[in-house]
Amino acid sequence: MNFIDTHCHIDMLPKPERYLIENEQKGNITIGMTNLPSHFALGKAHFQHLKYSRLALGMHPLLVSEHTEEINDFVAMIDETSYIGEIGLDFSYEGMKTKHQQLVSLDKILTALEGKKKIISVHSRKAETELLELLISHDIRNVIFHWYSGKVSLIPKIISREYYFSVNEAMCSSDNGRRIISCIPTNRILIETDAPFNQKCDVDNTYSYMRSCGCNADLISSNFKRLLSNIK
Repeated sequence: MNFIDTHCHIDMLPKPERYLIENEQKGNITIGMTNLPSHFALGKAHFQHLKYSRLALGMHPLLVSEHTEEINDFVAMIDETSYIGEIGLDFSYEGMKTKHQQLVSLDKILTALEGKKKIISVHSRKAETELLELLISHDIRNVIFHWYSGKVSLIPKIISREYYFSVNEAMCSSDNGRRIISCIPTNRILIETDAPFNQKCDVDNTYSYMRSCGCNADLISSNFKRLLSNIK
C-alpha cells in the first residue's frame, strides 16, 4: 500500500537520500519538513527531480531566538516551494522563554504568506489558541495542524476554518491521542510520521488504527487530493 506522509523531517534522518529513493520507488508521497530556511536551501536540490517527494520551507518556533537573522531569508524563499513547514508556536516549558520572539517572528511569516497558495504544516504545542487566532487574523488557508495535542473543545473552531489534522502512530497509541482523533471528522484527517523525532511512527500501524475509526486509505488520499486542489 502506498502511503502519504505529510510531516517528515527527511533531512534529519540517518540516510535521507536512501529514504527518498526508496519512497520514490514505492510511490509514497512524502512532504519533508525543514526547521530553518538554511536547511531548506541545502536540501532543495535533492528534491527538484522527484515525482512524489516535496520539501517544505520551515522556521521551527524553538529555533527562532537563535536564528533571528533567518526570518528575512524565509520571506525571500517563500515562492520557491508550495509547501511551508514546520512553522508555528511552542509555549511549553521549553518554549515559554522565547514566547515574545516567537510571536513577532510568526507574525512576520504569516504576513508574508497572506494570499499565497501554500500547504502549511504548523506546530502548536501548548499554544493552540494563540496560533489559531494568528492564522485567522492573517486569513491563512490550507493549514495542517501537525500532532495536535490541545483541547478538544478547540477542534470545531479549527474545523470551521477547513483546516486539517495530521495524525501519527504515537497519537493512535495514547488515550489522549485517541480522544483527540475521535473528535476530528474523517474528512479532515491526514497521516504523518514526524520521523525521526517521533519514536512511534509506523505508517502501517497508523493506517490500521484509522481504519478501525472508519477512515480508510482511500479517504485519507481523497483528503490530501482535496488539499492539493486548493493550491492549483
